[in-house]
Amino acid sequence: MDLNSSPSKTISVFSTFASPFGNPPSISNGNCSNRKPISLWPGMYHSPVTNALWEARSKIFERLLDPPKDAPPQSELLTKTPSQSRTTILYNFSTDYILREQYRDPWNEVRIGKLLEDLDALAGTISVKHCSDDDFTTRPLLLVTASVDKIVLKKPISVDTDLKIVGSVIWVGRSSIDIQLDVIKSTEEGSNASDEVALTANFIFVARDYNTGKSAQVNRLSPETEGEKLLFEEAEARSKLRKRKRGDRERREFENGEANRLQTLLAEGRILCDMPALADRDNILLRDTCLENSLICHPQQRNIHGRIFGGFLMQRAFELAFSTAYAFAGLVPYFLEVDHVDFLRPVDVGDFLRFKSCVLFTELHNPDQPLINIEVVAHVTRPELRSSEVSNTFYFTFTVRPEAKASQNGFRIRKVVPATVEEAHLIVERMDA
Repeated sequence: MDLNSSPSKTISVFSTFASPFGNPPSISNGNCSNRKPISLWPGMYHSPVTNALWEARSKIFERLLDPPKDAPPQSELLTKTPSQSRTTILYNFSTDYILREQYRDPWNEVRIGKLLEDLDALAGTISVKHCSDDDFTTRPLLLVTASVDKIVLKKPISVDTDLKIVGSVIWVGRSSIDIQLDVIKSTEEGSNASDEVALTANFIFVARDYNTGKSAQVNRLSPETEGEKLLFEEAEARSKLRKRKRGDRERREFENGEANRLQTLLAEGRILCDMPALADRDNILLRDTCLENSLICHPQQRNIHGRIFGGFLMQRAFELAFSTAYAFAGLVPYFLEVDHVDFLRPVDVGDFLRFKSCVLFTELHNPDQPLINIEVVAHVTRPELRSSEVSNTFYFTFTVRPEAKASQNGFRIRKVVPATVEEAHLIVERMDA
């Protein structure tokens, strides 16, 4: 398949299991007989989306799975357009029964955790397309997810409606790539296209040299249309803001107003700690909202680089965050957005991974849509070395489902307060993020 395919080229996603109602359509490709099937690449994580991407771009992925030995790096940077990396994935939920069942949640909507996996896989494919030099004798770049800038759910996504994800590179720095993905619901012809976007996501990837692991330059980007130029400018502004915030955090000292906020939060927390019988019944200590789970990372969860797939980590973090919001609110939560995700260090096969979650704070200004802000921190724990390092931090925002809230007349969301100065700093910092 031509790496510079037109934006109209669509990759269809099919179920990965046999349907009891007949065989799903197959992807026809004249080169299939000469290609090793995805199932024969041991350890590579695959979902229906990654399977479809593999079938469409096998040559590029085979090169990543088995990079040329002692191959030279790319000699000259290219200038590419967003359309050259643009990729569309189609979910035929209306006709593929098994695919629909693979993505269905208990409320007949698409499983957000599974969708997060697919978004990460698609963003990775788009970054590979942009960084490819079309010369299969050179050494490919190692592209890793650095962070998720934002994922916002704009409207519910029913599993009975066909979906498509459209994504492309919208901005590049020296070694970083900003990829925007839109999840679009299929609607009847004649409807307003802008109303079809159900979810937007921005992923930041960084490039490393495959041999040295050092930062590597990526191909330039030349936006063509007015829309592409606007996205480029917005992404560049976000990049500058992220750098400024990092600098501010390093040298930040709390001003008087912020110090007062800390003291107010701590005062409320101390009452709960020292005089719980007299404390406000609408308050709860942050530590009393925590949940935790652990797992051993297995080979089946690794990506094409042999590390644990970032989308898998996002799914596990989302499911713990959802459970935390559920246990806290007492009603079924409704996902609104991923505020931010940091990939601080890679997770390897065999690692002992611990996820710890808590409700950081709640926002009760709008009684019809109270907000629950959840933090999930992933730790790579090495008992034999007596060490534990943070690998990822995830921040999610939930509310409660309107139908569940309507059935509970006495429903209320409690205010989270800190018991320590460290917790108070964390709450204030995320409130201001």
